[in-house]
Amino acid sequence: MTNHNFRKDIAGLNIKVPVIGGALHDYINFDNAASTPPLKCVWEILEEFKDYYSSVHRGTGYKSIVSTRAYDLAHEKALQFVDADPEHFTCIMVRNTTEGINKLSRRLNLTKDDIVLSSLMEHHSNDLPWRMRARIEYIEVDNNGQIDLEDLRHKLTKFGRQVKLVAISGASNVTGVMPPIREAARIAHEHGAQFMVDAAQLAPHRRIRMGKPSREDAIDYLVFSGHKMYAPFGAGVLIGPKSLFKQGDPDLVGGGSVNYVTLSQVQWAHLPDKEEAGSPNVPGAVALASAIDYLRKVGFDKIAAHEKELTKYAFEKFAKLDGVTLYGPSRWIPGQDRVGVISFNVDGVYHAVTAAILSFEGAVAVRNGCFCAHPYIMRLLKISEDASKKYRDQINAGVRSEVPGLVRVSFGIYNTKAEINTFFKILKSIVNRTFRGKYLMDEHTGQVRPSGFRFPEKLRFLRNENHKGPTRRSHR
Repeated sequence: MTNHNFRKDIAGLNIKVPVIGGALHDYINFDNAASTPPLKCVWEILEEFKDYYSSVHRGTGYKSIVSTRAYDLAHEKALQFVDADPEHFTCIMVRNTTEGINKLSRRLNLTKDDIVLSSLMEHHSNDLPWRMRARIEYIEVDNNGQIDLEDLRHKLTKFGRQVKLVAISGASNVTGVMPPIREAARIAHEHGAQFMVDAAQLAPHRRIRMGKPSREDAIDYLVFSGHKMYAPFGAGVLIGPKSLFKQGDPDLVGGGSVNYVTLSQVQWAHLPDKEEAGSPNVPGAVALASAIDYLRKVGFDKIAAHEKELTKYAFEKFAKLDGVTLYGPSRWIPGQDRVGVISFNVDGVYHAVTAAILSFEGAVAVRNGCFCAHPYIMRLLKISEDASKKYRDQINAGVRSEVPGLVRVSFGIYNTKAEINTFFKILKSIVNRTFRGKYLMDEHTGQVRPSGFRFPEKLRFLRNENHKGPTRRSHR
């Protein structure tokens, strides 16, 4: 295990939360693939920056000049973070990876005759935007959920110059597998296609180098989010060649995106301003830059070593536990790189029930469901089209009590073996059916809660003095 004490660097780790019976337990967050808590240094930077926040670009006040410099510097640091040549690439600030991929899908000027190759392991954010703009074909995955490079070659050969882009994830948010992106980039370029990496799950865990644009294994487009890398304040980046974004009109227009406007003409601003219409999220960009500074200073060798050790330890514990099915790689494979994401189900227990027991009896936060990767989950669970139709019909009828899914644990830099031990203690109680609570499901939402449990009302941000009924997000 690395000697660096990551836990001292993360905010919110001393929080205790209620479990059934009224006790307070230390909160264990194994849901880092969804979002991460903020680094203390990020929060401290925002505390300092808040007194200097002002409008950016063209403001002549001291605070405006400072804010502009901080915002521009965040772009520079994002490029440096992934070794992107600033002469060739531009960094466009977006809200998150989803927005970045949507923007790219609109700016590539695709037609329905063009093909984008994605894969069956993708998050919806690297699937649905391409469906809207082009014809999408899916690279197959093997029994471990890993991308099949031979199928990538086959489809590139089959469709030829129709394929404009190969777009794949740098790491799976379901199984933790890491596709060989360098080899995939080389194969794509050999067939005349560009190459994009959805790095939302990769950027917090491994060093990324986009590579020199002339190299066959270079990355042409890269997208990642601050909220996955300990800066959850609403900023992400899209990095791509300046040559693309200089062409044509931006997909979002308005203030800040122009140099000059008349009643008959528009002159677009220089990059990246052209692609960042409206008032930007300057604090989010400052937070992201601070997280980048931290990750580079600590070093990905230490980060990867720590997270690999946690993942290996968890696999060793799973191997000793009967009654649990793992999806994707079912064991630790020495020499095979992966991120710390493991998905499973307890035999005979609905995934939402397992997740609820872990939370309400052990204060262990996991995630359950399909993780915005429904086709991948359907493949891993071997769900037929007939069964899939049945679940779709149930959802349309407002019933979500049988929707298939998995339970996911995902590790961050601050997690520990002691936390994993606590997780397995509660998991064993589920396997052995010795958990304490009685759990009830809301069939309309699919959510499971222990009977009689009440959330405390002391948190100010949960209060709404003017609201009379329960707060609930509808899934109907």
